[in-house]
Amino acid sequence: MSSVIETTEALVDPILRKRDLELVDVEYVKEGKNWFLRVYIDKAGGIDITECGEVSEELSEKLDENDPVKGTYYLEVSSPGAERPLKTKDDLINNIGNNVNIRLYEPINGEKEYEGRLADFSDNLLTVEYKEKARKKEVSIPYEKVAKARLAVML
Repeated sequence: MSSVIETTEALVDPILRKRDLELVDVEYVKEGKNWFLRVYIDKAGGIDITECGEVSEELSEKLDENDPVKGTYYLEVSSPGAERPLKTKDDLINNIGNNVNIRLYEPINGEKEYEGRLADFSDNLLTVEYKEKARKKEVSIPYEKVAKARLAVML
């Protein structure tokens, strides 16, 4: 499964570079009896359906030539949406000041999930400001303890 993702990343990279687009994530998952190869792309200011369609067509041709997926699957190319994953340290740095959801491998202060404003990311330490019972709190999270991070839409 990881070879499908790695091959897809390698094939889509030049397609995205020539359009100044960013690869956010690649998933290869089974849902019900069907397999889905999902490619999430973005750019500053957001991405539109036309760009997704163009990338999908070009990537589909490359996948057919290289054939990394055995069997049938559905290819989906789309925007990561408002709650896009933050996969890299650069993603975190670029989103300081934004609302985030951080899931941890192990608890800090008894919690394995924090949602709030990413106040800082330096020296491999995330600082998240959050509210607990209307009180403003802050937690420092070592980067190596982060299992998943994404932007969060907070009401």
